[in-house]
This record gives sequence, C-alpha cells and structure tokens, in this order.
Amino acid sequence: MLKTKPVTEVTRIITERFGAYRLKSERIPLEDALGRVLSEDILASAFIPNFNRATVDGYAVKAADISLCSQETPVTLKLVGRSHMGTSNTFSITHGECAYVPTGGEVPDGTDAMVMIEDTQMQSEEAISFFVPYRAGLNLIYRGEDTQPGNLIIPAGKRLKVADTGTLAAMGITQVPVMLRPRVAIISTGDEIVPVDQPISAGLIRDVNAPMLSNAVSVNGGRPNFYGIVKDHPDAITATVEAALPEADMLLISGGTSMDTRDAVTSVIAALGEVYVHGITVKPGKPTIFGAIQDKPVFGLPGNPVSAYFTFRLFVRPLLHSLQGTQPVDRQITLPLARDLVTNHGREECVPVIIKDGLAHPIIIKSGLITTVSCADGYFRIPRDLPGRNQGDLVEITFLDQ
Repeated sequence: MLKTKPVTEVTRIITERFGAYRLKSERIPLEDALGRVLSEDILASAFIPNFNRATVDGYAVKAADISLCSQETPVTLKLVGRSHMGTSNTFSITHGECAYVPTGGEVPDGTDAMVMIEDTQMQSEEAISFFVPYRAGLNLIYRGEDTQPGNLIIPAGKRLKVADTGTLAAMGITQVPVMLRPRVAIISTGDEIVPVDQPISAGLIRDVNAPMLSNAVSVNGGRPNFYGIVKDHPDAITATVEAALPEADMLLISGGTSMDTRDAVTSVIAALGEVYVHGITVKPGKPTIFGAIQDKPVFGLPGNPVSAYFTFRLFVRPLLHSLQGTQPVDRQITLPLARDLVTNHGREECVPVIIKDGLAHPIIIKSGLITTVSCADGYFRIPRDLPGRNQGDLVEITFLDQ
C-alpha cells in the first residue's frame, strides 16, 4: 500500500532537497535569447534615448510663444531650421522662432513643445502660423526619459519576453547572460507501450506521455532528451537510467509507479539512489514518485496521461523553473462554479474546467483520457478536507496556457 503524503509536504520535500540548486550560466546571441532566463541584472550603460526627440511631425517651439494663439488670432513664428533624421542639430531656437522636426528626429536646443503639422500653416519659406496653444513638454521625449546609466533595466531571474529583446537591442547588448537550460531525460516504461507512429491492437497503447512531457519540458525552459520505451523489467530500466544520468540534470520516468509487482521504477530508484516520496494524496496522480540519483532529481510519473500531466504541472514544473533561478507565472481568474461537484474524499483534486458565459464548468476526467484536459481552459484545486464544491461557489481558475 502506498504511504501517501499531502501535496504541501511533497512540495516542501522537493524544495528542501533541490530548491537551492541552480544551473550554471552562459552567454548567447541576442537573437536566441527569447524565453531564456537572465542570469545577471541588466543595468543601463547609456541614456536612452540619447537626445531630446519629437513624437510627431511638426514644429519645435517655445510653448509660451503660442500660449495665446487661436483659429481667429494665430501666432506666426520665424522658421530658422530643419532637423534631419540621423544627424545632430547645429542650431537652436529662442523666443519667436521655430524649427521643423520629423517624428523621431532630434529637436533643437531651446525647444519645450512640439506642435503637430496639422495645427499650423506655412505662410512663407521662413514663416509658420500656429492656431492651437500647446503646453510645455507636449509631444517630446527627453534624453534619458526611458533609462539612464546605472538604472536596473531587467532583473536577473526574468524569463525574457519579446519586448525585453527589444530593450536589450536598444542598449546595444548582443551577447546575453542566461541560465543554462535544464537537461531532462525522459524514459517511458511499460510492456503495453508502443511508439506514436506504430499501429495499435488490443492490449497496446501509444506512448502519449513522451511527446507530451517533452513539450512540457521545452515550454518551461528545459531541453528534453527521450531515451525510448523500456520494458517493465528492473534490469532494462536500470540500464536506461544509468545511460541517461551523465547527460541529464533531471530524470522523468513515465509509468511503472504503482504497487503492481511488475512496476519496477520504485525499486530501481531506491537501488541507485534514494526515494523520498511514493504516493501523493492528489487526484489525479496518486502513485507519483520523487527521489534522487547521483544528486539529481528523479520523478516517477504515472503512466496515465492525465495524471502525468497534472503531476508534472504541480511538482516538476516549479523545480524546472527553480533550477533556472526563476518561478512559473500563471494567469488566474476567480469565477462561480456552474454546478455542484462531489469530490474524492481524502485527496486534493485538480478539476479541469471550461469557461463559458462567465461560469466555470467542471469536466469529469479519467486518468487515461488526455482529451479531457486538452479541451479545458483551466483548472482549480479542491483541498483534500473538502467533500466538494457547490454551484455558485467562487473558485480560483488557473489557465492552462501551456
């Protein structure tokens, strides 16, 4: 019989054993940095932008000169110059003067407002009339307004988004310091498992977990390496684990985790290392294993795909992020439950839902049917000491974005 532990205790055990572990870092080209985790704080080394610039096509002025203008009583200023993109101005303006500046161009010294060209009228090559008063600072971006030398731009531990790569480019950074991607060995076990591309007959099932877990590792920053399907035999599993260990930072073994005499994963992990957890009071995912071999985390995930999916999300995913010096980020929303729900007493339960008409509609799942999760928008958790939830109860939905 499994000696199950509650989810909170398992999380604590994983954190105490491997929560302080961090992978090393490397420097990679900027074009490869999207989705990687920064290993160092990025500090500004220059003013961005490096000059005062216009945000509209129009004329640089001193706002006080046009403060009393209107459609009936325009103010006319002398045009003393034009700004050109990519070059620095050699002139300035003073009271009674203006200069033409295109969007993004440098404004001349003395400017404190930019007037849109549609609010003006050219009277001659040297005279521009203004019809709308503008306040000081309008349509201008000042030198260093985005950032200044020494400012923290992007903190270590952030997973880089598209906008972050643009920020790095603006700072002239071409080599980005990032954490190494965790190498994750994935092993499928089971006499009944066949590759995805093979036909199936009675008693056989396709290996759903290998591609699913590989993709889950990838979207959480890891590098999956699949070591194939292994028969339910201790010697075969041991040989595969020993081959994978030198090339991995973490091992995921799918299947063979129950109390059946044919399920050998627990004995293999115990023989090569140590088993800390075998059994979690969670549904789905009760027969999950957690241990260590050669100071590397090893998870034995249930062979049933839904169980493997949720146990990966609850336990493997946070550790993957931790090894990279970051934490997973989830979108959440609180919604009323569409109907009553009776749960399995004594186990915390993950309930997938479809969000429709502002309500969370629970999906009845069975561990082997992954399609019930693929159609879900998110899930919520029911503590193990609750018998269920009632229609209208507010539940916190975590979106299944990955």
